[in-house]
Amino acid sequence: MKVYIVYDSEGGHTEALAKAIGRGAEDTGKATVYVKHVDEADVHTLPEMDAIIWGCPGHFGSVSSGLKKWIDKLGYLWARGKLVDKVGAVFCTIATTHGGLEATLLNLITPMLHQGMIIVGLPGNIPENALYGSYYGVGISCPIESSSLLNEQDQALGRALGERVVQVTTQLKK
Repeated sequence: MKVYIVYDSEGGHTEALAKAIGRGAEDTGKATVYVKHVDEADVHTLPEMDAIIWGCPGHFGSVSSGLKKWIDKLGYLWARGKLVDKVGAVFCTIATTHGGLEATLLNLITPMLHQGMIIVGLPGNIPENALYGSYYGVGISCPIESSSLLNEQDQALGRALGERVVQVTTQLKK
């Protein structure tokens, strides 16, 4: 199974979350994971992937311009139905509590729905998500003045999403 993780990051928080998601997918022993910054990511490789996960810092409840520019390159894939039935998931980081986390996640999901992808989130019965996460994907608050990029809870949420994407993709491939 191939999992492609694309991220935009400004202060390193979103990159750290992308890597935690990748670790969760790799730890299943069932996936080869590609973690790419938007400047390195190639939309032409997406049809070869089984699952696609993308994320960015939330900008006032919306997608960062870097990831949006990359997503806007997916038109030819949409026209040919190349991503239909691929598994998709999303993640974001924000600088403040109530800083538009769920709005950003929903904005990240919309292009996946247009592509015909099957969206995977984190249900409430996943322990890491029960009190701290979002059902739409992984969204975390990363105060700018924080001395560390991600705390253990943030990393656990990332790993849980990577693992869940692989579990669901495995079931769908059967």
